[in-house]
Formats: sequence, structure tokens, C-alpha cells
Amino acid sequence: MSTIDANTNGNSVRWTERGQYDLERRVADFAAQTISVCDALPNKLGSLHIKDQLFRSSTSVAANYAEASVPESRKDFIHKMNIALKEIVETRMWLRIIMLRNYLDNGQLESLIGETDELAKIFHTSIMTARKRLADESGS
Repeated sequence: MSTIDANTNGNSVRWTERGQYDLERRVADFAAQTISVCDALPNKLGSLHIKDQLFRSSTSVAANYAEASVPESRKDFIHKMNIALKEIVETRMWLRIIMLRNYLDNGQLESLIGETDELAKIFHTSIMTARKRLADESGS
């Protein structure tokens, strides 16, 4: 399945050929961008720890989102999305610490932090919707 990138109000929006929004691609792009941040961090004691943690949390977001896309059950979906949400929040904290330490240009970091905020909202909404549907199924 290929994707089509469209620029809407300065934001890159990804759509599949069938007209579906491609969140998996967005999450993968985010992980790739944070890996670039890890690659650019200096080799100092403090930044080495941050680099490792940032790498682990940001790639975990992508991995858990991918797993949530093929859940064994609605509960499994909720569980994987909760992990992805926690990891995106952790990633945001590591990016903020990098900004505070002035390790890199804050422009790129601010953009990534903005993306963590947006992804966290999307994940949270997905979790809440799934919980509501699970409760509706249980109550039926």
C-alpha cells in the first residue's frame, strides 16, 4: 500500500491510495526523526544516557502502535495503545531535557515536541473510543 503526501496548511498529511489517513506512516516518520536527533547528540556522559532513552522510547512508540494495528482483541488494542501513549509522553520529556541542555537547535526539537503532543492526543482519543466500545459490548 503506498501513500500520498499532501501539504495542508503547512502540515504534511499522509493518505493511502484508498483515501485513508496513514497514522502508521506518521508514527514511523516521527521515530525516524527522533533517531536523527539521537545521531546528532554529542558523545558526553549526560547526553549518552538521554540518547539511549530517547532511542528506546521513540522506537517503542512505533513498535507498539504497529502491534496495536493487529490486535488479538479490543483489550489488547487498548493495552498496546496505552503503552504507545506512555512511550510518547516519555519521549516528549527526553526532548524537553535536550532543549533545556541546549544540545541541539531548538527549532527541530520544538517541532518534534509538537508532534508528541498531537500523537498523544490521537492515542488518547483512540484509547477512550476503544474503552467506550468495549464497555458497550460488555453491556449488550
